[in-house]
Amino acid sequence: MTTGIILLNFGEPPEPDREVVVEYLTNIFFNNADLEDADTEEEALERSRQLANRRAPGLIEEYEEIGGSPLNPQSHAQAEALEAALEMRGHDVETYVGMQFLEPYIDDAVEEAYEDGVDRLIGLPIYPLCGPSTNVASLAELSAAVDGYDDWDVSLQEVNGWHSHPTYNRIRAEAITTYADDNGVDLTDEDTALVFSAHGTPTYYLEEGSRYVVYVEEFCEAIASLVGVDSYELGYQNHENRDIPWTEPDVEEVIEGVDAERVVVDPVSFMHEQSETLSELDEELREDAHDVGLEFHRVPIPHDDPRFGDLLADLLEPFVAGFDGEYYGFRQCQCRDEPGTMCLNAPQKPADE
Repeated sequence: MTTGIILLNFGEPPEPDREVVVEYLTNIFFNNADLEDADTEEEALERSRQLANRRAPGLIEEYEEIGGSPLNPQSHAQAEALEAALEMRGHDVETYVGMQFLEPYIDDAVEEAYEDGVDRLIGLPIYPLCGPSTNVASLAELSAAVDGYDDWDVSLQEVNGWHSHPTYNRIRAEAITTYADDNGVDLTDEDTALVFSAHGTPTYYLEEGSRYVVYVEEFCEAIASLVGVDSYELGYQNHENRDIPWTEPDVEEVIEGVDAERVVVDPVSFMHEQSETLSELDEELREDAHDVGLEFHRVPIPHDDPRFGDLLADLLEPFVAGFDGEYYGFRQCQCRDEPGTMCLNAPQKPADE
C-alpha cells in the first residue's frame, strides 16, 4: 500500500509581486466571505477582490521590507523532515505540501498524489491550534479535492488539532528559554513581561462554536508554566479589513499597557516565519514597544527544530502503521465533526459512554 501525507498550510507570496499578492488576498477574503452578507457567489468574489486591492499596497510593502515570505520553503523543509523521520521508522511514505491560498494549492497536492498512485492519503494541517478558517477549512478542501477523482480508490484519513502534544510544548517552551538565556533576559524578573501573541480571528467564528480561543488560552497557560513564569499577557494579531469584531485584546493594546522595562513576545500560533512575525511583530510591534519606552524582544519560531520531524511522525504514525489512534490519545474531532477525523483536542468521553 502506498501512503501519501499532505501537510496543509496557509501559503504566502515568496516575492512582493502585486498580481500574486492580490490573488493571495482574494483567496483569503473569499474563503471568509460568510463574514459578510452577499446574495450570490459572484458578489462575494467581487467584494473579495475589492478588499484584496485595498489591502495589497500595505502587504506588498511588508514583503518588500522582509524580502518576501519564507513560509513556503520552511513548509517544504518540514515535509522533508517528516518523510525522513517516518522512513527511519520503517514506513514508506510520500509527503506533499498543499496551501490554502497560494501555489502549490491543496488541489495541486492532491493531483500529485493521484498521479503518484497513492492508495492511502493522510491530511494534517500544520496549524496546532485549531481554527475554522485554517484547520477545518483546509481539511474540508482536501476532502472535496479527493472526492473529485471518480477513478481513484483511495482512503482518506484526516488528522486535526494537536497543540497539546508534549514534544510540541517542549519545543515552544525551550525556544523561549533559549532565546532569553542567549540574550541575557531573566523571564522571572518583575521588570520583564512575557507576552504571547496569537493570530486573531473574527468573533463570528467563536459565536458559531469555534473553540480557538480556548485552545490558545490553555496553550499559553501550559507554556508559561513550562518556562517558570507565573504571570503573562496574551494579545491577538487582528486583521480588521472588514468592519466586524475580532478577538480581544489587540496585542498592540497589550504592549501599551505593559508595566515593565522590557517585553518578550512569543508568537504562539505560528509554525513558520512569515509576514505576521517578520513585519507585524519585528517592525510594527517593536516600534509600538519603543514608543512606550519598552525594550523589545521577539522569540524566533523554532520551525527548523531537529525534533519537528519526529514530532510530526509521532502524530501520524498510528495512521501510517494502521493501529487505533486512540492508543496515542487521538479522539473523534469536534471542530470538524466528520466521522473519522481525529485530533488531540476533543475531551475524553466518560467511561460509561
